[in-house]
Amino acid sequence: MPDSDKPRILLLSAYDAGSHQRWRKQLVASQPDFRWEVLALPPRFFRWRIRGNALTWLNEPALQEPSDLLVATSMVDLATLKSFQPHLCHTPSLLYMHENQFAYPDSGKQHASVDPQMVNLYSAIAADRVAFNSAWNRDSFLEGARAFLDRMPDGLPDGLIARLADKSTVLPVPIEDRLFEPGCRQLNTDCPHLLWNHRWEYDKSPDRLLLLLDALGDMGQDFRLSVVGEQFRQSPGAFDQIRQRYHGQIQNWGFLQDRADYDRLLAQADVVVSTALHDFQGLSVLEAMASGCVALAPDRLAYREYVPANQCYASLEDDPAAESRAAAHTLIRMLKSSPAVESSAPEKWRLSYLKKLYHQEIQTLLNHDQDI
Repeated sequence: MPDSDKPRILLLSAYDAGSHQRWRKQLVASQPDFRWEVLALPPRFFRWRIRGNALTWLNEPALQEPSDLLVATSMVDLATLKSFQPHLCHTPSLLYMHENQFAYPDSGKQHASVDPQMVNLYSAIAADRVAFNSAWNRDSFLEGARAFLDRMPDGLPDGLIARLADKSTVLPVPIEDRLFEPGCRQLNTDCPHLLWNHRWEYDKSPDRLLLLLDALGDMGQDFRLSVVGEQFRQSPGAFDQIRQRYHGQIQNWGFLQDRADYDRLLAQADVVVSTALHDFQGLSVLEAMASGCVALAPDRLAYREYVPANQCYASLEDDPAAESRAAAHTLIRMLKSSPAVESSAPEKWRLSYLKKLYHQEIQTLLNHDQDI
């Protein structure tokens, strides 16, 4: 089909950070039946981006052209965008929720403002469909929005949360098929290679990783260690302590610029470790599991949706030391039983499987006007 005959989809990414950029590029590449127009804003000035993107795009020519579908990320102020561009009110819209502002843990450094939460809530109301990257993301959004509205004094519409739930679905960010390793990898149970591959920020709890490593040492469990992931100008002090204390066991440290190097690391490590207090989907864990790693993750967040129960350790958010000891005991038990990796590969997160679900969702919305 010539491009001119394909349905035109306008894709808006208002804070085009790494995972958002990866998702939109993958979506466009995996859905060639549609003609994509992409607008993306750089991932900086968070508070301005989430509140000001509709103003930034006020005179954007691409918004003036007729579109068959509007796809926006959770950072887009969809309600304001539609009010500034009234013709878009008649265009079916899908809001994709990489995260929700109701479920972010407080670092103690955020500005006290409900603006980001209001943007998420109003955008969800303005959208025809809302897709979340995990059931935990969906559920925490609905619960957070309900609790938020319960604090308001008056003037609330009946049934709002129920209506939001009715138009919500779960569509994870897919994992590339090339990462899936066939068969079962032999784990090094004597000295496993542990991989911690997350953003170097407080919500990923590197302090709990340090406690876990200390607990493993106290229990006499040897290990090798790779700590990689996106770094920022300021990182929690636990990273310096880990590097100093375990320098002799470190295999890789810091951000790997070359994707091929990172993929090789995924294929070499034995156990992917999460200590996160916040993870809306957990792409880094999913990719490592697809590549053959066994997971060691807390029994919380989205991990419950794909990490086998015997690879989850007790979630004790208010007691980091006890939680880290529980994680160490779980790892040692896993190594003794040498769990089968093949059965824990996240097959339903494959791109070849999920791209069909994305296509169905898009096609349903494109037919929206015809059904009315």
